Amino acid sequence: MFRARPSVRKLTSALIVCLGMLPGLAIEQELQLDYRINEHIVLIPAGKHHQARLETTVFQPNGQGPFPLIVINHGKDPGHPNMQPRDRFYHMAHAFVERGYAVMVPMRQGFANSTGRYQDHGCDMTANGYAQAEDIQDTLDFARSQKWIDADRMVVAGQSYGGLATMALGTQDLQGVRGLINFAGGLRDDSNGCGWRSSLVAAFAEYGSQNKLPSLWMYGQNDSLFGPDLVARMHEAFEQNGGSAQLVEYAPFKRDSHGMLASRDGEKVWLKDTMAFLDKVGMPTKVLYKVPEPPVPQPTNFATIDNVDAVPFLSENGKRAYQEYLTKMTPRAFAISPTGGWCWAEEGEDPEARALAACSAKSDQPCRLYSVDEHIVWNPDLAEKAAVTASNTPAPVPAVTGGGGGSPSLGGTVALTN
Repeated sequence: MFRARPSVRKLTSALIVCLGMLPGLAIEQELQLDYRINEHIVLIPAGKHHQARLETTVFQPNGQGPFPLIVINHGKDPGHPNMQPRDRFYHMAHAFVERGYAVMVPMRQGFANSTGRYQDHGCDMTANGYAQAEDIQDTLDFARSQKWIDADRMVVAGQSYGGLATMALGTQDLQGVRGLINFAGGLRDDSNGCGWRSSLVAAFAEYGSQNKLPSLWMYGQNDSLFGPDLVARMHEAFEQNGGSAQLVEYAPFKRDSHGMLASRDGEKVWLKDTMAFLDKVGMPTKVLYKVPEPPVPQPTNFATIDNVDAVPFLSENGKRAYQEYLTKMTPRAFAISPTGGWCWAEEGEDPEARALAACSAKSDQPCRLYSVDEHIVWNPDLAEKAAVTASNTPAPVPAVTGGGGGSPSLGGTVALTN
């Protein structure tokens, strides 16, 4: 049995456990493009002489625009940055597309499939933030050159390390950017001799002294990295040195509020305050589109959810796995195979598809969902018609390479140059 657990920055985002699952499989399946919100990938020029390319996930409404833009910036997992998967901030992106926004999520240099070299300034948090902000600036420069982007209505957000970089970016003159949103921003370094907390406070003091844009800060009371006392010090340093920041400290969120943005349930926390802030800085907040919802498995009366012995095909090991599944948070899903295979997924993006995909990849016969959230969805009379796939979306069209000022082609990787 293999466990794939993300770092604390996305603690609630995606836990998946399967019988005999291969490492990396769950991550691969999470990154299926969602054509309901026109998800596609562009490669944005960045760095000195624009020699690097940033793997950037884009979501947008139908049509030619121009659309207001939000750029959402990622954090950092432990380990080498190029082993980090592509971030999507799917749930947040979904909410913004419904409100008519285009969304860009750039992976900075050295992360995921972005080229270039990751810049690490050790315990100097001020320098770390400034270095990462350069790639965000390049993303904004690229966005301004696109006819489908409204270059006068942009906002920049970031989570964890991305929040630190977003606030560093706010020291610059940013044409068309109305405001900044800092979700649990910061960077932790537990290496010997690194006083990272004091260094973070100093960084926010520096950014506050040069701050040019209003900002919203959101931190949870049970954030495992940046607790309330440290947040208060960072916010005080920022404002006392001239920065403008509205701090929202919300109640404990699930196991760890540091992963709030990755959770389907996180919208209940961030949406109201974020929309109020956006309205204040002149950005749109009204829902303009309804994104079609994927088919939802319907509950059946096959068994009660806590009846472990009723689950078909499972060995004793599989029954123990189902008992563990019952302790997990929603959203969650448990998939089974006639060959005895099983897989469960918790939190993150589309646990149903992730559980099915990982289970089917290790089974000679198609897997089907047994449970979703608090319900049993298993129907023993349902005939097996085809192998269950990892996503309800169509297969991507061939990649397109090109450039130009219009809306990029959808469904594959588009290499664009200035």
